[in-house]
Amino acid sequence: MPVEKNITLERPSNIKLICQFTTSGDLNSVNVTWRKDDEILETNYLNATGSILYTQYMFTIVNSKQMGSYSCVFGEKKEQRGTFNFKVPELHGKNKPLINYVGDSVVLKCKCQDCFPLNWTWYSSNGSVQVPVDVQMNDKYVINGKNANETRLKIMQLSEEDRGSYWCHAIFQLGESEEHIELVVLSYLVPLKAFLAIAAEVVLLVAIILLCEMYTQKKKEHSDDGKEFEQIEQL
Repeated sequence: MPVEKNITLERPSNIKLICQFTTSGDLNSVNVTWRKDDEILETNYLNATGSILYTQYMFTIVNSKQMGSYSCVFGEKKEQRGTFNFKVPELHGKNKPLINYVGDSVVLKCKCQDCFPLNWTWYSSNGSVQVPVDVQMNDKYVINGKNANETRLKIMQLSEEDRGSYWCHAIFQLGESEEHIELVVLSYLVPLKAFLAIAAEVVLLVAIILLCEMYTQKKKEHSDDGKEFEQIEQL
C-alpha cells in the first residue's frame, strides 16, 4: 500500500528522506529507485539488515522548482512506493461567506499559522479573472495586519458591486500560496421584503378568520329568523 507524507517548507532547507522496506524474499532481487515526480534520481544510501532494506536520499531545497513529490520505489513482484510531498504553508481565511449590507464596512482576514510570508497581496474576482486590489487608486480599501503572519483587507462603503471572491496571496522563498473569501453584499430591501411577505401572510390569515366569523354569524342569524317565523305561524 502506498504511503504518503506531507511536508511544509517556507524557506531553503537541508532534507534527508529515509524509507525502509520489509520483504520475505531475497533482498538482492529488490530494485530501489528514488524519483522526483517522473524523474529518476540517484540513490544516496542503501543498506540491508536482516529482512529490512533501508534507503535514503539527501539534498537541499533552495527554490520553488525543487518543491513537489519525492518517492522511494521498491520494485519486487509488486511495486511499493513511499511519497514525500513538499509544499509551502497553507493560508487560512473564512470558510463561510461573509454577509454584509450596502453601506457597511467589512474586514477580510487571512492568516498563516506559524509562518511568515515575504509579501501579501489581495485580489478580487467576480468570475474567472483576478484583479489586484489597488489601495493607492481607491481609498475605499485599506490593507494592513497586526502581525507578519496575517493580512487584513478593509472595504468601506460597501455596494452590491463589491460582492464576489477575494483572494489573499502570500509569497514565500520557496513558492506561493493563496486562499479565497466569499463576500455577499445585500440591500436593506432584502430583509424588508421578507418582513413584508410575513406581514402579508398575517393579514391574509386574519382576513380569512374574519370572513369565517362573519359567515358563521350570518348563518346563525338566518337560523334564528327561521325559528321566529315558525313560531309566528304556529300562533
